[in-house]
Amino acid sequence: MTLWGIIFILTLGLVILPRSIAQPTKKNAPKTELRGVWLTNIDSDILFSRDRLKKGIRRLANLNFNTVYPTVWNWGYTLYPSKVAEAAIGTSQRLYPDLGNTGQIDAREAAQGDRDMLKELIDLAHAKNISVIPWFEFGLMAPANSALAQRHPDWLTQHQDGNTIVKEGQDSRVWLNPFHPEVQQFITSLIIEVVEKYRVEGIQLDDHFGLPVELGYDPFTVKLYQQEHQGKTPPKNPRDKAWMRWRADKMTGLMANIFGAVKAKNSKALISLSPNPAKFSYDVFLQDWTAWEQLGYIEELVIQVYRKDRNRFLTELARPELQKARQHIPVSIGILSGLKNRDVPMSWIQQQVEWVRDRQFAGVSFFFYETLWTSTVESIYQRSNGIEAVFNQPILRPLLSREK
Repeated sequence: MTLWGIIFILTLGLVILPRSIAQPTKKNAPKTELRGVWLTNIDSDILFSRDRLKKGIRRLANLNFNTVYPTVWNWGYTLYPSKVAEAAIGTSQRLYPDLGNTGQIDAREAAQGDRDMLKELIDLAHAKNISVIPWFEFGLMAPANSALAQRHPDWLTQHQDGNTIVKEGQDSRVWLNPFHPEVQQFITSLIIEVVEKYRVEGIQLDDHFGLPVELGYDPFTVKLYQQEHQGKTPPKNPRDKAWMRWRADKMTGLMANIFGAVKAKNSKALISLSPNPAKFSYDVFLQDWTAWEQLGYIEELVIQVYRKDRNRFLTELARPELQKARQHIPVSIGILSGLKNRDVPMSWIQQQVEWVRDRQFAGVSFFFYETLWTSTVESIYQRSNGIEAVFNQPILRPLLSREK
């Protein structure tokens, strides 16, 4: 759900296919299938009350979804009561993001009190046989004016000129330095806290669990590089192949540590990843998820394939790294169901699901919940009926290889 990918989509536009709502054919009917959806707190209000959660989970259950990926780390805050976050940033949780960069606590946030959204969601979802895999949406990224950035400036990585800001659209972001031991401890502790405290099926990281290729010139990283390169400083070209590989390998090391820490606490907890396609992930975010998969550090892959037409979509599904990964773990496809002020026709959503099934991927997940039902050209009933047409029977999530 990276903004870089979203901007790409908005630039190209989406093709509206002249197709009617179709029932899946018998040849496409899977025995198991991931039917997931991401739940976020931006442009969506499902997480903001138990009543909204209850209605949302009931709707998803009625439409035969079996997995939700709720954001639990977004905009520099946890969305569940966190002792780790409170110790690091002075605030245990915040559900409403500060979209206006006011620095103030929203009145709606104050009304939340000590409500535990994640616990409520788990109880409601499990009662409907829906798996819950908390999603660490912001990964190593944070708003530039966040308490996290202000309290721990030494945790931030930099451009060559010392600037820490990375623009994401109109928003100013900073990135935590994945090579700094205190950052590693903080991120790992957040993940372990969720695995230990809640009855979740696992956790999910995504494209923000990486490092923009132009970063890594902070004093800590430069010194670390020098220690391993006979005193030489990092290349000035951020895309120098060896410099990219060194940083990517360090990210792989962090992923290994997180995997080991999670399994030490709960061996059954799933490690899920929802990245961009492999080349983009590596070239832009130094995220070598193909290596992570081959080393066994991820157990479920949900690739973001947000494309505007048939050729682009099917090209991504045919990538050799996906074919290789699906020999070891369930590989599913992330499908864009819409954005704020931008519709995705139900016919196009359905067509993508059919293509995914034709190629026998493990399933699909939609970004994001609210856009499954909202459209300026289709009614909520048309949208719901469209989903019901492709998910017309209940089905189990794909089993992991260790569960088969």
